Amino acid sequence: MLIARSIAELRQHLAHSSRPAFVPTMGNLHAGHTTLIDRAKPLGDCTVASIFVNRLQFLPHEDFDSYPRTWEADCAKLEAAGCDVVFAPRETDLYPERQTVKVQADPVLGDILEGEFRPGFFTGVSTVVMKLFMSVFAGKAEGVAVFGKKDYQQLMVIRQMVRQLALPLEVMGVETCRAADGLALSSRNGYLSEAERAEAVQLSLALRELGRDALAAADALHTHLPALEAKAMAGLRQRGWQTDYLTVRRRHDLQAPQAGDALVVLGAAKLGATRLIDNFEI
Repeated sequence: MLIARSIAELRQHLAHSSRPAFVPTMGNLHAGHTTLIDRAKPLGDCTVASIFVNRLQFLPHEDFDSYPRTWEADCAKLEAAGCDVVFAPRETDLYPERQTVKVQADPVLGDILEGEFRPGFFTGVSTVVMKLFMSVFAGKAEGVAVFGKKDYQQLMVIRQMVRQLALPLEVMGVETCRAADGLALSSRNGYLSEAERAEAVQLSLALRELGRDALAAADALHTHLPALEAKAMAGLRQRGWQTDYLTVRRRHDLQAPQAGDALVVLGAAKLGATRLIDNFEI
């Protein structure tokens, strides 16, 4: 497994690749990340993973400085998974000057849900992903990037960016990996205490129940949905959670659903000091 610490090194390593398969990460890897590598491997002629904690997508009060950096363990997991190249740029290499040119997500998609509760988040995500794409895919006629569906809205924002900017690559979404009890795997699960870890599965259970209630409402979903969402959030709050949103949206644009729409249920809530997100297509 090759390691590239700069864009120039990365491009040198990828000189003979005609179709890279790319998995961007922020490190602190778990089984969900290695599943993405497994899915990426047959899709290209060189499997690339990035490890970069992106300052631009963290709000001032969030955990950029304390976000776990587990370099040696991450490399061991990537090598065991069969990754060919790890791109781990220094911040000064990816951002050699103050980043004043940024990629702004469509506000209709990017300013709702996560974008409402984390203003500027999708600008930071879109900007760094574009820079990573340009680092990996520059000069390539085609490629594929693999993302997990746990960050559902992020996946949609990236797909829209790739589509509208006519980037020559495919964006693949992979189903969320879960623990045996149903908790979505996340690097931030490591922040949970033992008691919080036992409680954390309640977010996914609440979302599943909301999804069942939404399907039961059928043609009257638009009328009943606000009450169903309020009930789901109240149930978590009674258990000590701080809820940002538990909501049902139509899949293709995350707007309010109408009868007959394909649906996704999404949630974000804080348990103790740890904010968790999850979703299910229903």
